Amino acid sequence: MIFHKTTLQDAWLIDIEPRGDERGIFARTMCREEFAAHGMAQDFVQQNMSTSATAGTLRGMHFQRAPHTEAKLVRCIRGAILDVIVDLRSGSPSYLRHEAFELTAENRRQLYVPPGFAHSFQTLADDSEVSYLVSAAYAPQAEGGLRYDDPMLGIEWPLPITAISDKDAKWPYLVQGGPPIF
Repeated sequence: MIFHKTTLQDAWLIDIEPRGDERGIFARTMCREEFAAHGMAQDFVQQNMSTSATAGTLRGMHFQRAPHTEAKLVRCIRGAILDVIVDLRSGSPSYLRHEAFELTAENRRQLYVPPGFAHSFQTLADDSEVSYLVSAAYAPQAEGGLRYDDPMLGIEWPLPITAISDKDAKWPYLVQGGPPIF
């Protein structure tokens, strides 16, 4: 795997290194030793997937509060998404900054989302499927979220939003000078 630093502290964009022959390709998508060498979570306890029928579907901005914070390793295995993460760790040099990454079935890129980040994505193609590993089991009492259109974040989504859950549309806005989430 090839690990690329992002502008956000502790977040990584990962390219796999496929090896191919007449049968097709083979590649590692996760390696405990390589993840440890980059300061990343190495133990994942759950794998989740989502499918979205139409381009423009928005999911998130989700996070889990302590003590249930979670790291994610996100891949788009069909279609394409714009994955957006926001650093919510008040002591981080990239606090409240976001970055966006295009993950597609063709580019096979993965995004490592550290604990203490909000995570969201918008589908760029119809019939997109996303699969991701999570380092902590889902804890409903620890669930949190941010508004996708929060002016403090200034995220520019590439497509008009065609579908969003009621819950995701109603997450609160950040408050200037408000208490930190993490």
